[in-house]
Amino acid sequence: MATDAFTHLDSFIASAEEGGFSAAARRLGLTPAGVSKNVARLEASLGVRLFQRSTRQLRLTEEGAQFLAAVGEPWHRIEDAMTVLREGAGHPSGQLRVALAPAVGRMHIVPLLDAFHAAYPDVLPDLHFENRQVDLIAEGFDVAIGGGVELTQGLVARELARVRVIAVAAPSYLARRGTPGRPEELAAHDGIGRRAIRSGRLQSWTLRTDDGREAAAELRPVAVLDDPEAMASAAATGLGLTLLPMPHAGPRLASGELVRILPEWYADTGPLFIYYSSRRLLPARTRVFVDFVVERFRTLGLASAFTV
Repeated sequence: MATDAFTHLDSFIASAEEGGFSAAARRLGLTPAGVSKNVARLEASLGVRLFQRSTRQLRLTEEGAQFLAAVGEPWHRIEDAMTVLREGAGHPSGQLRVALAPAVGRMHIVPLLDAFHAAYPDVLPDLHFENRQVDLIAEGFDVAIGGGVELTQGLVARELARVRVIAVAAPSYLARRGTPGRPEELAAHDGIGRRAIRSGRLQSWTLRTDDGREAAAELRPVAVLDDPEAMASAAATGLGLTLLPMPHAGPRLASGELVRILPEWYADTGPLFIYYSSRRLLPARTRVFVDFVVERFRTLGLASAFTV
């Protein structure tokens, strides 16, 4: 009976959090019919209806919402404690789902995987390269690495680096149109603009210098893109000037495909963070991965690549 009660409770919480029996079934490795039966049996044992069911949606009743608020977080703490005990404090294992900003992931995290695997061979990193802001908890990620994720309740962010945005252009463009020497001269040049993913608006930047000067970066757009790697490729063809985060500009500056202009000036795009759940009992695989990445950024001096 006790095992059945845990199974029924697990099905209820997953259905409430996922918004349906099918999504809960995928999360729990059951069939939708099995999840529905488990919830119905829980309702029968409690003598209350927890969900309003229709062909289109599953919605918590008032009693269901009160019950979820009372049992949801304690249940997750129990799950975490069981995971920690199963893994053992000194033996992290299992699949680790990580969402990564694509350029940062390819250039700075993927090269760390060999050393991480050597240290923790039973942890399976499952990397998702996402050029968007993920919902860490709702989408089932253990860790996210990037910037701008909203710090909702239940998330922790540890800073890895400060990221600068710089002005760049291809040598062919500068040979054809000349090199601007001051921020005010940018407005006379063809520009490759960036569309913000969240708002859909053209991104604007304020340039600054280390001695405190500031100036608006105003370009005349000839193209607008929403992916900084695509912007770097377009700039390398000679299409126009653009403003790129250092993770995207760095490799092309090193190869000579792009040249930095206005070298004293830069914009701040906010820190690069590693995000994870704030639950007191983190699975060991999450804890060791976070600590490993933070330590490697510090000891290898990786943060400097984002601010040069």
